Amino acid sequence: MNLEKAQSALQHYFGYTSFRPMQQEVVKSLYQGKDVLLLMPTGGGKSICFQIPAITMEGVGVVVSPLIALMQDQVNNLKSNGINATFLNSTQTATEQRLVEEGIYDGKYDLVYVSPEKVVSQDFSALLSRIKVCLFAIDEAHCISSWGHDFRPEYAQLKFLKQHYPQIPIIACTATADQVTRRDIIAQLQLPSPNVFVASFDRPNLRLEVRSGTRRFEQIVNFLVEHPNQSGIIYCLSRKSTETVANKLIEKGFSAAAYHAGMSAQERHRVQTAFTKDETPIICATIAFGMGIDKSNVRWVIHYNMPKNIEGFYQEIGRSGRDGAAANTLLFYSLNDVMTWREIIENSEQREIWLAKLSRMQQYATSMFCRRKVLLSYFNEDWRSNCGNCDVCDNPPNYFDGTVIAQKALSAIYRAKEQIGINLLIDVLRGSKRKEIFEQQLHEIKTYGAGADLSFEEWRYYLEQMLEQGYIDIAHDDKNKVKLTKLSHDVLFQQVKVQLVKMRTAQERKEMEKEKASKEAAAVRHRVRDDLFEYLRNLRRQLAQLEGMPPYLIFSDATLEEMAAMKPITEADMKAVAGVGALKWQKYGLQFLDAVKQYCKENNITPPERRSAPKPSSAETIDRISTFQMTYQLLKEGLSLEEIAEQRNLKVGTITGHLLKLKNEGKDIDFSPFVSPDIQQKIIDILPTLPSPPSQKDIFLALNEEVPYYKIMLTLAIKALQE
Repeated sequence: MNLEKAQSALQHYFGYTSFRPMQQEVVKSLYQGKDVLLLMPTGGGKSICFQIPAITMEGVGVVVSPLIALMQDQVNNLKSNGINATFLNSTQTATEQRLVEEGIYDGKYDLVYVSPEKVVSQDFSALLSRIKVCLFAIDEAHCISSWGHDFRPEYAQLKFLKQHYPQIPIIACTATADQVTRRDIIAQLQLPSPNVFVASFDRPNLRLEVRSGTRRFEQIVNFLVEHPNQSGIIYCLSRKSTETVANKLIEKGFSAAAYHAGMSAQERHRVQTAFTKDETPIICATIAFGMGIDKSNVRWVIHYNMPKNIEGFYQEIGRSGRDGAAANTLLFYSLNDVMTWREIIENSEQREIWLAKLSRMQQYATSMFCRRKVLLSYFNEDWRSNCGNCDVCDNPPNYFDGTVIAQKALSAIYRAKEQIGINLLIDVLRGSKRKEIFEQQLHEIKTYGAGADLSFEEWRYYLEQMLEQGYIDIAHDDKNKVKLTKLSHDVLFQQVKVQLVKMRTAQERKEMEKEKASKEAAAVRHRVRDDLFEYLRNLRRQLAQLEGMPPYLIFSDATLEEMAAMKPITEADMKAVAGVGALKWQKYGLQFLDAVKQYCKENNITPPERRSAPKPSSAETIDRISTFQMTYQLLKEGLSLEEIAEQRNLKVGTITGHLLKLKNEGKDIDFSPFVSPDIQQKIIDILPTLPSPPSQKDIFLALNEEVPYYKIMLTLAIKALQE
C-alpha cells in the first residue's frame, strides 16, 4: 500500500505533517503483512503505528488492551479526531455489546478495542470468523511474559491468534522490556519471524531528578508551589501512604485525591474521571493507577518511594509529558525503601532476578553520573554524551575529602560491634539522648557525639554514599545491621582516603533551580508557556466543561504551547500547528483563532509575519465565515439544540457556547425555550445554598448530576439578563 495514504491520514486525523522516527517503518511492515515486535517508550507514538494501518487498510484493526479504562480513553481520543473506533468489554450491557458487534459486522469501525478475556471468548471468535480483520495489535505486550514486570496470566492465551489467523499481521507493543522479555513475548505469541523495532528509549522532554527521602512531604509541597496549575501523579508504595499524602496535601490547600486497588470500582472511576478532566489535578496512587490512564497533559510524576525495578519506574515516569512538552520526574530515595523491597522479594519466586533488578534501580537512584546514561544503559542503549536535563548534569557533584566523616562512622560501627542499624548509628554519632543508646551503653563509646556537627539528613546522605562505594554493608538477613567491609579496614587502619559528594542546602538547590529557569526562559523555543498559553488553556477548560470531556482531548498542552509561540491568526496558520487535524479545526479552530486575536489585541501584540496563504475559494470563505453563523442559521430555521448538534456533528454543549457568543455579539436569541421553567427554578433555588459565586460544577453536583451543564449555563445567562 502506498505510504502517501498513510501520510495523508496522519495529517488529516492527527494534524501531524510527518511520522516520528521508526513509525513509518513499522507501518510499512504491517502493510506488507509482516508481524512486528515494537518497543517504544510511553509517549513515543506506539499507537499511531497500528492506528494508521487500521484506518487505511481494508477491514478492522483489533486491539487487545489490558485495562477497560484505557480502552475508553483511547476510543474517546480517536473519536475526537474523527476516527471510527469502539470497544467491547464487561462494562457494557448485552444489548450494547450486540449493537457494537453488529456495527463491526457491518464495517462501521476501523478499530475495535477488546480485553484479552473478550478476544479469547467463543462469541468473539465467532465474530472474528465472519469479518475482515486487517491486523491484531497486542498493547502492553510485556504482560504476556512471566519475565516482564507486569505478568498477566490471561495474556498467555493470546497465542491462539497466530494459530487461527496465520495470514493476519500481529503487532506486539510495549514500552519496557529487556532482551529476555522480548524473546519471551515472541515465543509466547508464536510469531515465526517478526520484524523487531526498538526505538530509542530516550524521552528528552522528561527531566530526571532524584532527591534524598528525608522530609519528602515538605519537598513535595515546595515542588508543587514551583509548578502551579499542573497535573501530576505521586506514586506511593502502600495504600495507606496514598491516603496520608493526599489528605495532607488537601490540608495545605491543594486539590488532590488518593487512588488504590482497595477502593471500590465506582470510587476509582470517579477519581480517575476527575483527574482526566483536570478537576482534580493531583493523584496520590499505587501502581494500580497507571496503565489505565491516557492523559497527555500530565506534567510531572513523583515517586514518593523507590520502585522495585527500572522497567516499572520507566513506564510510570513515561506517563508524564506524553504530548512531547516539557515534564518533570522526581524520585525520592532512601535505604528504608530498599530494605522494604528486599523483605517483599525475599520469599518470592525468581528471587535472584528480582533482587538483581532492585539493585539496578538502586544504582540509578544513587548514581553520580548522568541519570539518562544510567537509565538507557539498562535498556542496552549506548548514550555517550551527558543529557543536560537531569539533576546530575545540571548540578555536577561537588566532591570533597570525606575521610574524617567516614572514619567517625566506621569507628562507631566497630565500637558498637556491628550490632546497630543506620538510624541508631546516626543517633550515636550525633550524641542523641534516645533510650536505646543508654540501654545498650552506646553513650560510653569514644565516638559518641563525634558527629554532632552534621544534621541527621547529612549523615544519612553520606552513609548512603559509603554504602554504594562499598565502605559499609547492610546485613538484610540480620535485622538490617550495619557491617564493616574490607574497605572499611583500609580506611580505618591503612589511611585510605574517601571521596564524598557534598550535600547541598535547600537554599543552594533553590538558587540552582532559579538559575536553570532563567536560562530556559532566555532560550529561543518553538513552544512557550506564557500568559497566552494560560489564556488558551482556560478556553480549552471551558469548552471541555461544556462538552463533558477531558480538556486534553480538545488540544494537548504541546499544541497549545505551539499556538502560544506561533500566534496563528489565519486558517492556514492554525492548521500548521501540530495536533490541529481536520476535525479539530472544524470543531474548535475558529474559537482558538478568535482567542489568539483577542489576546493580541488586548495586549498590543503584533503576531509574527508569515507568508500569506492562497486566496480561499468562495466555498472555503463561507465555511470559514463562521461555525457560529451556521449554528445561528439553523436556529432561525426552527431546529432544537439537539437537532442542530446532530446535524452539525457537534455536542449540545458546543452549540450552547455558540449561542452565548452570538448573544454577546448582539444577536436576537431567546434562551427560555431551551430550558423548562421547572428546571430554571430548580437551578435558581439551589444557588443560595452554594458558595458565592458558584461554579457550574458546584450546581451540577448539587443537583445530583441530573441537569446537563448546557441547561445550567443557559439558566445563568437568562438570570443575568433579567438582572
